[in-house]
Parts: sequence; structure tokens; C-alpha cells
Amino acid sequence: MRVTTRLFCLGASVLLAVAGQTGAAGARGLPDTYVVSRAPGVLPEGIAVARDGTVYVSSDGTGRLFRGHVGDPELRPFAARGIDDRTSTLGVHTDRRGRVYSVGGASLTVHDERGRLLGRRTAEDGPLGTADLNDLVITRDAVYVTDWANPVVHRAELRHGRLGPLRPWLDIRGANPRFPARYWLLNGIVADREGGTLLVASNGTEALWRVDTSSREVEQVRLGDESFGADGMVLRGRTLYAVINYGAPSGVYVAELSQDLRTGAVRHRITGEPFDLPTTLARHGCRLYVVNSQLDDPPGEPPYTVSAIADPTCPRTA
Repeated sequence: MRVTTRLFCLGASVLLAVAGQTGAAGARGLPDTYVVSRAPGVLPEGIAVARDGTVYVSSDGTGRLFRGHVGDPELRPFAARGIDDRTSTLGVHTDRRGRVYSVGGASLTVHDERGRLLGRRTAEDGPLGTADLNDLVITRDAVYVTDWANPVVHRAELRHGRLGPLRPWLDIRGANPRFPARYWLLNGIVADREGGTLLVASNGTEALWRVDTSSREVEQVRLGDESFGADGMVLRGRTLYAVINYGAPSGVYVAELSQDLRTGAVRHRITGEPFDLPTTLARHGCRLYVVNSQLDDPPGEPPYTVSAIADPTCPRTA
């Protein structure tokens, strides 16, 4: 999940489409802010929150992973083996067994909860050159990965929990042949529960694209006049949570999609404070955990944080 530039991120200083947004974020005594690291240059990027509340955050600046818990405001380095040569780690997600998948450079890795390396796969070069893997989604039978440097979605088969080779699976240029190939800038990716439909965000087209995994047919998701070149995303049923930091005021956008995920409308926009150039988010309970990348020019200074806000789709509590 990459940020194109801060110049496009500064819109209205605060736009809260949900009244009372800040009131429930600290529900049940949980922190509103989590410190990923106090070391210079970490620049957090991706985030995953496992079912048990374990939090993983990736570092664009160092390639390391950090781990914590939703009940603890401080994260600590996660001793993930086999990624010492990775200078940047972007997307990170967990599966139902608690395994940690992450991407950076041209590599996709899988670790267990103790940091033991279970698998490492390297993406092939794309039509424009070396892969620069950005985000991933895990389905029942595969891992799909976006490529920032190439208009390509890569796929690694999952069979009995084992990760197959990572291969180019879809060249998305056919969806809009006139658009310059080098500017697709594929970013966030999510899948429906069955794994039959992917939603892929493109910074370059400022649009969201629906992919049928059986036919590989691609079509643009119709969201009215919205610019929707999302960074990280979460799909829960027909509700799509997205961080947008390009082409629209930087913040969290929540869209309600049609049953077939072909159309939708943005229902909530949360921008301004407490975010600092957000890149992605995770959902746990009725809270959204948003990474403050601080990928300014020049980059921001520590501490590097994650902000927790109330999910605007959840019923409000007194």
C-alpha cells in the first residue's frame, strides 16, 4: 500500500460525516492511539488485526514487522525470520490459523505466530519490469497480490495450507487499454467471502475494479462521481472500508455496495484529525485501526502510531 504524494492528500482539515464519531473509539477501555515504534525512520504502512486481537504492523522504512494487542498501547518488534534483506514491507494480513502473510519488494512471505518462516515466494517480472508488491488478500484457495510497478495481479495457490508459486495471474490493462500502463499503480485488494470476486484499487485511474476470479473479467465499480483510488481496504459483506489518500481528502471512506459488488455509494467520510497521512486500516469489533504512515516529504518523525476510531456502521452506544 503506497502513498503517491502528500500534495494530493490535503483537503478539508476535518470532515466528519458521522456525528459523534470520536465518542466510542475508546470503548471498553481500549486505547485510542497505539505506538508502533519510537525509532526514527520506521514509517508504518500495513496493518492486520487477528481474531484474538493480535495486531501486526509493517514498516515501509525498514522492512520490519511489529506486533502488539488491541489492549496494549505499545507494539514491539516481531522477530520474523527470513526477511532481513527486505528493506520495505507493505501489505500484511493474517489467516484463520493466525499465520502472518506480508509483501515487500518482489517477495511474499508467510510466518507462524512465533516468527518462523513457513514460505517465501518471489514474483516474476511484469511487463514493465521488476515487481513491486503492494497489498494482498487471502482466500480459501489462493493469495492474490497487487503490483505497484506493473498493471498485474499475482496469484499463489493455497493447497492444504501450503503456498504455491507466485505467478502473474491478471494483466488489468485490458479493462482500459487507452490508459498508460505505468500509471495503473495497483494498490489495495479485497475479496468476498467465497473468493469469487476481487475488488482492486488503482491510484492511477482513481477507481475501484471488480474482478471475477473464474472468468478474470474486469469491470469498474460504479460509485457515482467519487474518486476512489483507495490505498488499503477491508470488505465486510457489502460494506467496503477504504483509506483514500490520493484524489480526495485523506481519510477513511465507507461505501455500501450492491449485492453483486458492481455498484455502490459512499455513506461515511472521516477525514482530518486524528490521522497523519493514513495508508490502510483493519477492523476488529466495532473499531477501525488506521495506520498513520507519516510518509510526508520529508518523512514525519516518531513516534509512529495507529489511530483507533469507532466504526460508523455500528450502532451507537450511550
